[in-house]
Amino acid sequence: MMRLSEPDHDSSLSVAPDMSAHAGPSSLGGVFDGFAGTNGASGHTNGFGPVSNGASPLGNGISKHGKTIPRVTLPGTTLYDDSFVDREEFVRLVIQSLRDVGYIESAATLEAESGYTMEAPEVTQFRQYILEGMWPKAEAALMRLGVHEEDGLWDAKFLISRQKYLELLEGKKPTAALQVLRNELAPSNVDPDKLHSLSSLIMCSEPEDLRRRAAWDGASGMSRHQLLDTLHDYIPSAVMIPQRRFASLLNQARSYQLQRCIYHNSTLNSSNFSLFSDHRCNKSEFPSMTTTILEIHTDEVWNIEWSHDGAYLASASKDKTAIIWRRGKPSVDSSSSAQDWTAHLILRDHPYPLGCLTWSLDDSILLTSTEQFIKMWNTKTGVCIRTLEEHTETVTAISWLPDGTGFISGGLDRKIVIWDADGKVRDAWGPTGIRLTDLAVTPDFTRLVAVGMEHPQSFPSAPEPNQTRGGAQSGDAPPAPGGNGVHGVALRTTHRMMVFDLATKQTELSIRLDGDLTSVQISQDSRYALINHAPNEIHLWDLTTGQIACKYEGQTQGHHVIRSCFGGVDGNFVVSGSEDGKVYVWHRDSGTLLETLSGHGEGSVNSVAWNPTNERMFASCSDDRTIRIWEAPVQESHYSEQPIAGLTHPPPPSSLAETGKGKTRQ
Repeated sequence: MMRLSEPDHDSSLSVAPDMSAHAGPSSLGGVFDGFAGTNGASGHTNGFGPVSNGASPLGNGISKHGKTIPRVTLPGTTLYDDSFVDREEFVRLVIQSLRDVGYIESAATLEAESGYTMEAPEVTQFRQYILEGMWPKAEAALMRLGVHEEDGLWDAKFLISRQKYLELLEGKKPTAALQVLRNELAPSNVDPDKLHSLSSLIMCSEPEDLRRRAAWDGASGMSRHQLLDTLHDYIPSAVMIPQRRFASLLNQARSYQLQRCIYHNSTLNSSNFSLFSDHRCNKSEFPSMTTTILEIHTDEVWNIEWSHDGAYLASASKDKTAIIWRRGKPSVDSSSSAQDWTAHLILRDHPYPLGCLTWSLDDSILLTSTEQFIKMWNTKTGVCIRTLEEHTETVTAISWLPDGTGFISGGLDRKIVIWDADGKVRDAWGPTGIRLTDLAVTPDFTRLVAVGMEHPQSFPSAPEPNQTRGGAQSGDAPPAPGGNGVHGVALRTTHRMMVFDLATKQTELSIRLDGDLTSVQISQDSRYALINHAPNEIHLWDLTTGQIACKYEGQTQGHHVIRSCFGGVDGNFVVSGSEDGKVYVWHRDSGTLLETLSGHGEGSVNSVAWNPTNERMFASCSDDRTIRIWEAPVQESHYSEQPIAGLTHPPPPSSLAETGKGKTRQ
């Protein structure tokens, strides 16, 4: 193990000589064994593995304020008798953490009392070499720090040579830079494209151009610190402890506790997360109680969506109207969480029942779809701005683009249309291989995920592997059993999930699935797609691996379009309606069914939507013509459900032929 040396005479350590103690990443704050402590400058923390005594000039104690601090000798090598934690590793991490937060003298005292030191002089030297641009010495020190050829010695040397090369170019020394390129970078067996990119930088006439093209901030910026951080990957962690290692371990512990907390639904901060106890959210704080019933629609309510500010909720109904509901503030004289909801606007000018709706990013425009038409509404005045007629069959999906520049739509006509924000066609795909039933764009604006029924001429009728990626077969995806046709067709229809590169329109993933696919939602990190898969399942697809990450079961779905969503803090929950009139809530990562919420009347709960600004509120809509607002129960509240009434009802639907609830013509 690495301990402080034990010379024959006592020695004293002046902690942080000639400078005041300051917070910073693992700063020795002074001179150590003849080498300047540069941890504070590097922004990194370090350590050194087991070496012989003599790594430090400190003796059995240090003189501090006239008192000698004796070294404590403890039996064994673990932190406790029944612990697996190595005492030396633990103490060195504590020393590192003390220096990180600014307790420089306390760190030095602990070093003296324990006999352990956080790092050896060789590590301090190496850091100094990198930060001061002493490149030959830095390369020579790599092997002394335990970096060998099989561990990436050549890769580490390449990174150092690259920094040297860029700094020479920045200093307008092209001849010396060319020598580094030929003698050090080229022989490193680096990727030819990377080498060509580096060689092209010689043509830069100005340092500003060099820094821009190389995506590099220069010798005077943070590039040397970033280089040192990258080199941590090649140096054994026992030699150079990773930056803020204790904090990293605590974050891992917190992440584990969050995964175990299936009702987690609060933003963590210092006020609600403590090291003194395990994190656990109270089930009573979950939104499981109906606080408001919105009851104006005269027929089944098929879809709902919140505005981005969470203050309005839009609903689409079979009665050919869309309603924009305004959420008020909780009653001052009420102990419940009930709020004063009003019907802000009733949008009646639709020739057919409504299927889809979506808000613009600034909430100034609401889009609604009614058969093959898309209508644009001013959400302040209720005026229909424009009616769009690009599609020739039922529009089954509309979604605003993540960058706010426009929106995208898809339909049974196999078309995907990208529109400008003013309703002009920007681009159109098609015909695709599926009659689309839903689509969604990933928040990172790189992919489009679509589901729908296979078009007979687009895919072979012969058996094929269920999954293809980039045109190459890559094995079977888990099939779901065939279910009742959402569209009322007696014959089984094969469905498919397809993932497109949004920029190139090329297919990244194509998976044939039995059973109806009725809705798509994308997680905020753009990694997962949540897909309702009849009968009676919801699948969470990992878009990176092309595999099912989790299945959710319990709800009923066989004939109708049911739309699910992510909910809660960090999208920790999956919520869905059901044909049995209930709302189902699962823990996203484990698939555990958490809640089965009753309250709606007869018929299906068709869609759910979680409030984007209030993690303790979501809404559901149903065939019973109502919308329910769900919130966390208020302690000792005797609230009773009261529908919102007294508002003008829209006229009854006409006798015009309709296609059925959530159903579309084949």
